[in-house]
Amino acid sequence: MAGGFAVGTAGGEFEAKITPIVIISCIMAATGGLMFGYDVGISGGVTQMPPFLKKFFPVVYRKTEQEAEITSYYCKYDNQGLQLFTSSLYLAGLTATFAASFTTRKYGRRPSMLIAGVFFIIGVILNAAAQDLAMLILGRISLGCEVGFANQAVPLFLSEIAPTRIRGGLNILFQLNITIGILFANLINYGTNKITGGWGWRLSLGLAGIPAGLLTLGALLVVETPNSLVERGHLEEGKAVLRRIRGTDNVEPEFLELVEASRVAKEVKHPFRNLLKRRNRPQLVIAVALQIFQQFTGINAIMFYAPVLFNTLGFGSDAALYSSVITGAVNVVSTVVSIYSVDKLGRRMLLLEAGVQMFLAQVVIAIVLGIKVKDHNSDLGKGFAILVVIMVCTFVSAFAWSWGPLGWLIPSETFPLETRSAGQSVTVCTNLLFTFVIAQAFLSMLCHFKFGIFLFFAGWVLFMSIFVLFLLPETKNIPIEEMTERVWGQHWLWKRYMDDYHIDGTDGAKKNGHSNGYDPASRL
Repeated sequence: MAGGFAVGTAGGEFEAKITPIVIISCIMAATGGLMFGYDVGISGGVTQMPPFLKKFFPVVYRKTEQEAEITSYYCKYDNQGLQLFTSSLYLAGLTATFAASFTTRKYGRRPSMLIAGVFFIIGVILNAAAQDLAMLILGRISLGCEVGFANQAVPLFLSEIAPTRIRGGLNILFQLNITIGILFANLINYGTNKITGGWGWRLSLGLAGIPAGLLTLGALLVVETPNSLVERGHLEEGKAVLRRIRGTDNVEPEFLELVEASRVAKEVKHPFRNLLKRRNRPQLVIAVALQIFQQFTGINAIMFYAPVLFNTLGFGSDAALYSSVITGAVNVVSTVVSIYSVDKLGRRMLLLEAGVQMFLAQVVIAIVLGIKVKDHNSDLGKGFAILVVIMVCTFVSAFAWSWGPLGWLIPSETFPLETRSAGQSVTVCTNLLFTFVIAQAFLSMLCHFKFGIFLFFAGWVLFMSIFVLFLLPETKNIPIEEMTERVWGQHWLWKRYMDDYHIDGTDGAKKNGHSNGYDPASRL
């Protein structure tokens, strides 16, 4: 493939081409997102299917079938056990991410992706064959272990293997596959819901084995990243892989930078403890904040429970699933927009524009529901129903080209190698923790807040947009190993935390009069 380019750095130029091996490796690795997305989409549709509810959650089934017993249309699906079916996956993923951090650092990115595939296959078998709630939850826990390993390894793999200029776009392949997985799940749910005999939900859950097989196959075929090979002492192999993925023999400047970063990383005996040091605080704060904010946009509340939400608002079973397919398609298309724009417009611009769009969409939804949906009357009418779907799509599109992919991209590209695996582990852990909180609480929040739930999330969107405006630096087109000096060392606030960091990675006082603690001339 054509497309050679040179990436300017402070210490030289990294020559790189967009090689077939990079594209193929990234596509295969990004299937981890396909699994994650399929599970997010499938769980929302399955929990709305009467045969599934009748078998595992008879209390909810009776409430949905006997509307006279419903105290409020907002409360039709309010059940802690039903929420646990969705949220248990993320609680398991939260725990698994710590084991994934060790595996990713000690044995490489590929083994972690392989382990993720195996966990997912086991979880799919348990869920599709579930005979009772315990078996169902056990399957979800296995799927959660997959999420912990895949979300730990795949974003790191994509950031490390991609050439700097297109790193953002290739990394977002992970998020694009999540959206494709959600769309496929919605389409499958729409079809399986019409199957007579009450076993359609088993087919929905069982078809998750397809993306699981793709990730497992991909983990066997892709190359390990040069960063990981160098970090584990395989220098010659790392240089050989670097030549292959860059499509050139002139890799010495980039290779020397990897070796130096690895040397600094090896001096760190306790990466999680090192992560708390002053010089790593900006990256840690940004990574944790982005994960919390990503969940408090309200996106997972919508994507998890889109069919349930639309059904609650009076759309009817088929109409609810159909509306979910529409939002899933918008999700995919908008993520493609992000791939083409993230390395041109930059991370900050996308996040700020999307903040305005999401805020307005949620306020409009809240106003419509506040006027039209009462406790015992959910008849929106055709015009307002269409408006709600349009506003949900407006919200989903903004999220899909901003907070969705960038919430993963920015943390994966900003940590130095010495704390990258630990940093990614904290990132994934934070994401899964707050995903669990939202998944476990949303239906209850919908029951108690009613239309106010959208105003709640809109308030968070406003707050996080202000955070981005003042505290998030731009990282586009910056080589991954130069973030410390070229991003954090130049930011009006975060540079104050760099005063104990030299470019050689040592702690100490300020050096050569540079207030940020590093001397650019001392680079390789």
